[in-house]
Amino acid sequence: MPTPDQLLLFAILAGALGLFAWGRLRYDLVALLVLLAAVIGGVVPTESAFSGFGHPAVITVAAILILTRALRTSALLGVVTRLLSRLSSRPTLQMLALTATCGVCSAFMNNLGAVALLLPVALELARDAKRSPSQLLMPLSFASLLGGLITLVGTPPNVVIANLRAEATGQSFAMFDFTPVGLTVAAVGIGFVALLGWRLLPERLAAQPSNGERPLVEIEGYITEARVPAKSAYVGRRLLDLFAVGQGDISVVALVRRKDRILAPSGFLRLQSGDILILEADPQALRRLVETAGVELVGAGGVRADTLRSERVGLIEAVITPGSRLEGRTARSLRLHTRYGVNLLAVSRQGERIYERLGQVRFLPGDVLLLQGEREIMPEACRNLGMLPLAERGLEIARRGDSWRALAIFGAAVALVVFGLLPPHIAFTGAAVAVVMAGALQLRDVYESIDWPIVILLGAMIPVGQALEATGGSMVIAQPILNLGESAPVWLILALLMVVTMLLSDVMNNAATAVLMAPIGIEIANGLGYSLDPFLMAVAVGASSTYLTPIGHQSNLLVMGPGGYRFGDYARMGLALDLLIVIVAVPVILAVWPV
Repeated sequence: MPTPDQLLLFAILAGALGLFAWGRLRYDLVALLVLLAAVIGGVVPTESAFSGFGHPAVITVAAILILTRALRTSALLGVVTRLLSRLSSRPTLQMLALTATCGVCSAFMNNLGAVALLLPVALELARDAKRSPSQLLMPLSFASLLGGLITLVGTPPNVVIANLRAEATGQSFAMFDFTPVGLTVAAVGIGFVALLGWRLLPERLAAQPSNGERPLVEIEGYITEARVPAKSAYVGRRLLDLFAVGQGDISVVALVRRKDRILAPSGFLRLQSGDILILEADPQALRRLVETAGVELVGAGGVRADTLRSERVGLIEAVITPGSRLEGRTARSLRLHTRYGVNLLAVSRQGERIYERLGQVRFLPGDVLLLQGEREIMPEACRNLGMLPLAERGLEIARRGDSWRALAIFGAAVALVVFGLLPPHIAFTGAAVAVVMAGALQLRDVYESIDWPIVILLGAMIPVGQALEATGGSMVIAQPILNLGESAPVWLILALLMVVTMLLSDVMNNAATAVLMAPIGIEIANGLGYSLDPFLMAVAVGASSTYLTPIGHQSNLLVMGPGGYRFGDYARMGLALDLLIVIVAVPVILAVWPV
């Protein structure tokens, strides 16, 4: 029978699993709630409550995130992406080159960073080939997850597994210990998604003609012109006063004054009699504007998207990345124009335009925003808001001159780890400091590059995972598999452990899954008298196999909006990929890491 402490911990973890699957609370907040419940319940000692934040795994993940930001500015990756953009439009060759490149990048940088780097390229390839982006973007995300299996630094679960092995045996997994299994699985998986898997996906969001700046979100038909008559009480007042009347639901995208057209006008510009305002607004906001400011609606006047840009002002389409400061907030609360100098013209979610009042839409990761603003400030605004421009020119936002230094420093850190001269958390932290000292990354970018929700998640869940082992809870969970092990072959035990880990990882963060499942894998190995390594490898592969839902990994969320995917679309290709991974990974694990 489970003890009271074990029952309490199981109840807390069951509640956590429900909250992760519910998805209304962000996973870092869920992790903190779990930690607090465990501390208050007495299963995690108060003096150990925040010990996870100093754990080597947390430090290593944070350092790798910083280095990923520096690597995204590297000249080498710029060359690779430019070569990809010139590929032939043959679907198979195009898909294979794109996914293989993403997999290689993801082996040495954060999964999300690899997808962010190649997402604009994938959209450009789709437009050039007149293909639906939905056929390219999910394979791109899956390739990043597969590539992360190859090395220690490829994905946070590998870092967690390596550190838990060190705690259990005194010896961590080395940099390339994951490579024999990870590379085999990645090669087979990428081959599957590139040659066959993408054909299982829906064809949505037909690609637009590639004319350099054509937005996916059409705005014609949603623009209104209004004239400021001489009798208006707002003659002589600032545009900011009109924004106040609109309560955040109005964007002044242009102002026509006699023969001059002023695009994205400053909020401090004072209105004159006869001014024509080109507005993006919903009917309620327009009604308030007419009643309060006394403006006269004069129709759309044939306004097209092309007329809303100039040499100074541009339109840009950008996707909200996980962890963005836009997440869960509205345009009204953010005051996008007054704070960041951009106008919000449209919002698309899962490929469908949102017709609600734009000022009141609560943004979600993966939403695609159509923004207007001065070209010079747009890159900085996207960076500050945590958005990724969906155009090839967006790649230049993160590139500041020749940054081969970042590659050299990262290579030196890898060498120090490979030759056992420094442990990973020391080597990669030193490399993160070195890229800043070498000028390859600005200090401000260091703090922006750290995915704080992941850091908080790991820091909060590590003590809970340790409590699961300390209370004997992991043994209780492992016991049914141990009983099965008396009559079942070891390959079946490994496959079962991997499948359970996969299913958990699809509804909760993969790093949290690794924290909870690794102790269970260790208990199963010890109970059956086997080596820990094949069981830890099975957990590592399973934790990174988040292919059935968009909520299991940030890369899946990032492509959801631009690809126009729905929740159930991920299982179309993901279920077959999961099955293929189990079939391939289990025999390879047993061959490389004998029991």
